[in-house]
Amino acid sequence: MYRSGLLALLASSLTAVAHAANAPAGDPKATEVWSPVPVKVTPGATAGAPPSDAIVLFDGKNLNAWKSEKDGGPAKWRVEQGELVVAPGTGDIQTRASFGDVQLHVEWYAPQLPADKVGQDRANSGVFLQDVYELQVLDTFENKTYVNGQAGAIYKQYPPLVNANLPAGKWQTYDIIFTAPRFASDGSVQSPARMTVLHNGVLIQNNVSLKGATAYIGAPVYKAHGDLPIRLQDHSHEVRFRNIWLRKL
Repeated sequence: MYRSGLLALLASSLTAVAHAANAPAGDPKATEVWSPVPVKVTPGATAGAPPSDAIVLFDGKNLNAWKSEKDGGPAKWRVEQGELVVAPGTGDIQTRASFGDVQLHVEWYAPQLPADKVGQDRANSGVFLQDVYELQVLDTFENKTYVNGQAGAIYKQYPPLVNANLPAGKWQTYDIIFTAPRFASDGSVQSPARMTVLHNGVLIQNNVSLKGATAYIGAPVYKAHGDLPIRLQDHSHEVRFRNIWLRKL
């Protein structure tokens, strides 16, 4: 026992000497970076709660941060029990402020519907980044539709990597990292928009390069723009939202 322990200690010492002999010469402090010091951000007290530097777009109290996309007047959707409810026929709503690169948190709820509501006619809505790039909202837990139009799809561009849907009647979460496109002075695209999305904590879009603004018919194309609002879609279904916040990046 004593001999084997001594041999193990000797082998360990020899390994340490070998590593030291192969270590690069120089001062390790030469590669230390001390500034600028990252700004402190206090995370939310609970999962999904806004951090200290977040801009809260809906906290269950009012629609002050939103306006009607149709006429720029007050948003006509309903606030019920701390939830934002689509009022079918009133049109989309959009933030009063405009944004570029963001981290966006949105929670949404698909109501339970009759079995004859299928495909795109089942709790349809959408979250639009910069007003023109849509992340689809839809009940596709067990609802067949075209894959680049199911929940979590960047509409008509990228299907989600996996189907991370929960059944209708349960709250779901999107966490979105969006990089806005950059345009040259002549309107050409210097760098396309990019998006990463986690659906209920599951990665479903991995830093994909968007092909242009969302198009229902035809191929997506880019038109030069600056910062634009976040938009939520009225697709004639009473989808609910809550706890909407973002961080500028």
